[in-house]
Amino acid sequence: MSNDLPADLSPDLPAIELQVQVNGDRLDRYLADQLPDLSRSRIQKLIEQGQVLINGATSSSKKAVVNAGDRITLMLPPAEPLALQAENIPLDILYEDDQLLILNKPVGLVVHPAPGHAGGTLVNALLAHCELAGIGGVQRPGIVHRLDKDTSGAIAIAKTDLAHHHLQAQFKSKTAQREYLAVVYGAPSLTQGTVDQPIGRHPVDRKKMAIVPEEKGGRRAITHWQVEERLGNFTLMKFRLETGRTHQIRVHTAFMGHPVVGDPVYGSGRSVGVNLTGQALHAWRLRLQHPVTGERIEAIAPPPAEFTTLLNILRLRNLQ
Repeated sequence: MSNDLPADLSPDLPAIELQVQVNGDRLDRYLADQLPDLSRSRIQKLIEQGQVLINGATSSSKKAVVNAGDRITLMLPPAEPLALQAENIPLDILYEDDQLLILNKPVGLVVHPAPGHAGGTLVNALLAHCELAGIGGVQRPGIVHRLDKDTSGAIAIAKTDLAHHHLQAQFKSKTAQREYLAVVYGAPSLTQGTVDQPIGRHPVDRKKMAIVPEEKGGRRAITHWQVEERLGNFTLMKFRLETGRTHQIRVHTAFMGHPVVGDPVYGSGRSVGVNLTGQALHAWRLRLQHPVTGERIEAIAPPPAEFTTLLNILRLRNLQ
């Protein structure tokens, strides 16, 4: 880092250093992709405030183009208090200590507050449960990775800055492992395989993700899968994520021609004859390394009742 920091940047502020690998991305988009815990709007605000350096020089334009070899330094100001209410929402805790928390998230629980979900989220519940750390610019529990609203299962929460950075590094380096269970339509001809297809924002429907070539903005996405149980025209499958793209399993199973049962976005128009609250996708097992002790932690999240009910109904149908 350059010693000639702008006047409003203190060398005592925590800094994030990044080395750009690919040519031609916009500065704000690059940082949003690399730092998923920071929102795009927050990143743009930090750029406007002159708290982002490219090769040691201040950049105040979110549209600045970064190129391979550029060194990006982002300075983070002290965390601001979170303007959200703590809510006493029950949590299904799989593991907890003073550094981290692993929960079994239910279907229907939104992780972050967003338009239309100002309250009743996992973050609101965590504010009532955890000591707060200054993560993402505000004092809040640290969401290390995410699950869709209608996906259940194991999710890790950092309770300290140290745990947050350590766990994020594990997910990035793939030393943390996530395994999912899903019921999909159809019967794959093979018993196991890998989908290696890049995922990006859908070119027309911006609320969806899609298979998008990397040269058009897609990011490499790798999903390993295997058949656990064949149920006639349905299959119980297990997935291991090597990357963590938005809607990755849902997009990849649709690409295979076997969308997740109950998925309203990527499997619409299909029915299983069973009422489901969300898609039949569950984050079953999470393995990671403790950020302080180095101990390997394995958390197994029991599937929700409706997932088990769906399996039992399909098993009975398959016997008839």
